[in-house]
Amino acid sequence: MATTEHPPPPRLRAWMLAGLSDMGKSRQAAPQPAKPEPAHKGQRWWRVMCLTGVDYFSTLGYQPGIAALAAGLLSPVATIVLVVVTLAGALPVYRRVAEESPHGEGSIAMLERLLTFWKGKLFVLTLLGFAATDFLITITLSAADASTHLVENPHLADALHGKQVLITLVLVALLGAVFLKGFLEAIGVAVVLVGLYLTLNVVVVATGLWHVVTEGHVISDWSTALTAEHGNVFAMVGVALLVFPKLALGLSGFETGVAVMPHVKGDPGDTEENPRGRIRGTKKLLTTAALIMSVFLIATSFITTLLIPEKEFESGGKANGRALAYLAHEYLGNAFGTVYDVSTIAILWFAGASAMAGLLNLMPRYLPRYGMAPHWARAVRPMVIVFTLIGFLVTWIFDADVDAQGGAYATGVLVLISSAAIAVTIAARKAGQRGWTIGFAVISVVFLYVTVANVIERPDGVKIGACFIAGIILVSLLSRLARAFELRVTSVTLDDMAQRFVRDIASRRIRFIANEPDNRDITEYREKIEQIRHDNDIPAPEDFVFVEVTVLDPSEFEAGLTVRGELLHGRYRVLTLESSSVPNALAALVLHVRDTTGCIPHIYFEWTEGSPFTNFLRFFLFGQGEVAPVTREVLREAEPDRARRPRVHVG
Repeated sequence: MATTEHPPPPRLRAWMLAGLSDMGKSRQAAPQPAKPEPAHKGQRWWRVMCLTGVDYFSTLGYQPGIAALAAGLLSPVATIVLVVVTLAGALPVYRRVAEESPHGEGSIAMLERLLTFWKGKLFVLTLLGFAATDFLITITLSAADASTHLVENPHLADALHGKQVLITLVLVALLGAVFLKGFLEAIGVAVVLVGLYLTLNVVVVATGLWHVVTEGHVISDWSTALTAEHGNVFAMVGVALLVFPKLALGLSGFETGVAVMPHVKGDPGDTEENPRGRIRGTKKLLTTAALIMSVFLIATSFITTLLIPEKEFESGGKANGRALAYLAHEYLGNAFGTVYDVSTIAILWFAGASAMAGLLNLMPRYLPRYGMAPHWARAVRPMVIVFTLIGFLVTWIFDADVDAQGGAYATGVLVLISSAAIAVTIAARKAGQRGWTIGFAVISVVFLYVTVANVIERPDGVKIGACFIAGIILVSLLSRLARAFELRVTSVTLDDMAQRFVRDIASRRIRFIANEPDNRDITEYREKIEQIRHDNDIPAPEDFVFVEVTVLDPSEFEAGLTVRGELLHGRYRVLTLESSSVPNALAALVLHVRDTTGCIPHIYFEWTEGSPFTNFLRFFLFGQGEVAPVTREVLREAEPDRARRPRVHVG
C-alpha cells in the first residue's frame, strides 16, 4: 500500500493516543500457542478472585440497605431467594461461560459467534449498551456510596455535610486521573483490600449476631411483626419472590469473574486452545466467590433488618447506603467504625477501577473492529476521558444517590446474566446435551422474568440503559459512515494462478474490468469486453483481466483479502475475491498490484443505474451499490499522490 511521510504529531496528541490499555499490553505480549510453557503464567485462582471480588464483595457496602428498603421485614427471606438464584442459576451459567470462552471474552462473544450480519452487530451493540450501563453505574454508584460513608462518618459529618455530589465527582475524577497516568491491574492490592474488608465484615456480622442472640426480644419482635404483616410462611415466600428482583444488585460480579480469566494460572499441560487448568481454576473462583457472598448476604440482611430501625434505611437516614457501617459505629465504636469506613471507601473506589478496566477492555474489543468507533478509540486515554465525563453526567443526573442508581445498575446486571443464560442454552443445544439445555432454558426463563419484573418496577433502569444503547448505536453508525471510504482490507494474498495473470498483464498495460458475475457464460464475458472497448474507445489488441467480488458479510469492517485466479471458457482470465465491500476489495487489489509490479493499473466500470442516494445506502449497508465512484474515493483517501493513484474509468 502507499506510504507517505507525516510530521511527528504534537506531544499532547502523541501522549493521548499512546498505546492500548495496560491490560491490553499483557494480551499483546502473551506467548503464542506454539510456546506452551510460558503461556500459562498467571496468578493462583484465589488471588484473581480478589480482583473480581472488589466488584462483587464491595456491594455489601450498599446491598443490605437496598434490600431493607425493597423488602422491609422480609429482607432476610428475599435475600435467601436471591442466594438460591445465585447458586442454582447464575453460578452454573457462568461456569459454562468459562468453558465456552476461556480467554475472557464472556457471554457477549458467545452470542456474537452465534449471530451474523447486521442483526448480530446490532444485538452486540445493544448488549454493549447494557454492559456500559453496568460498568459505568458501578463506577458512579460505588463512588456515591463511598462518599456516603465519608459524609456520614461522625468525625467528618459536620465538615462534609451537603457535599456528597462534589465528593463523588472528585472520586470519579481521581479514578480517571489514575487511568490517564497508567493503571496496571494490581492483584496484590486487591488481595489486601478484599482480605481486610471481609475480615472487618466478619467482625461486624459476628457482633451483630451476638446482639441478636443476647437480645432475645429482637427475634421475637421481628417474627411477630412479620407474621402480623404477611400471615403465613407461604404468603411470605410469595411476596419474597415478587420482591426479589429489587435485590438483583447482589448478582453483580459474575461477568467480571469471567473477564479476569486470562489472569488465572493454568496447568503445565494447558494450551491456549484447551486451557483446562485455567477453566478449572476459574470455576473454583466463581464458586468460592458465590459461596462467600451468599453467606454474607444472608447474615448481613438478617442482622441489619433486626437491629436497625426501619426509618434509618430511608433517604436521609443514617443507615441509607451504609447499613453495615451504621452497625460498626453503633456497636463497635467510632474508632472501629472509621476503620470500617476507610476500608469500605477503598474497596468501593477499587470496584470503580475494576469497572473502568472492564470498559477499556470491552469497548475497544468490538467497536473499532466493527468500524463503529474512530481510530482513537483503540487508545486508553481518550476513552478514559469519555467515560469519566459520562460518569460526571450520571452522577449529576442521579444527584449521587445510591438508591436512585440501583435500578439502572440492576438492569445492566440482569440483562448481561440473561444473555449469558441464553448463550449457554444455545451452546448446550448445539452440543446435543438435552439435560443441560432444559436446565439452562429454565434458568433463562427465571432471569428473563427477573429482568422484566425489574424493568416494570424500576423503568428508570431500562431508560438509562436505552440512553446508553441509543448513544452507542448512533455514535457507532455515524463513525461507520465517516469511515465508509477507508481502505478496510488488512492484507491481500494472491494464489499462484492470480499471480500468473498479474505478471503476464504487467508486461503490457494492466487493465482490469470490474464485473458483477451473473451466468458466467462465454456470452457474458464477450459482451462485457465489447462494451468496455466501445465506452472507453480502447483498441482491439488490448487485453483485460476480469475482477469479480462476492460479498459475504457486509456488516464486517476489516478483513484480509484472498484473490483466486480462474481461466474460464479457455480464454477469459478472472480474479475472484470475497469481501464485505466491493469497492474496498477492488481498491485494495489495484493498490496491491501497483505496489508489487511497479505499474499503475487501470480499472474499468460501467455506471450503476438508479438513485445515487439509494446506491450509497446499498453500499453502506450491503457493500454494493455505486461501485465506481466509491472505489475512486477509497483510492483517493488511500493514495493522496495523484501520479501514483490507480486509474478509474467509467463508461
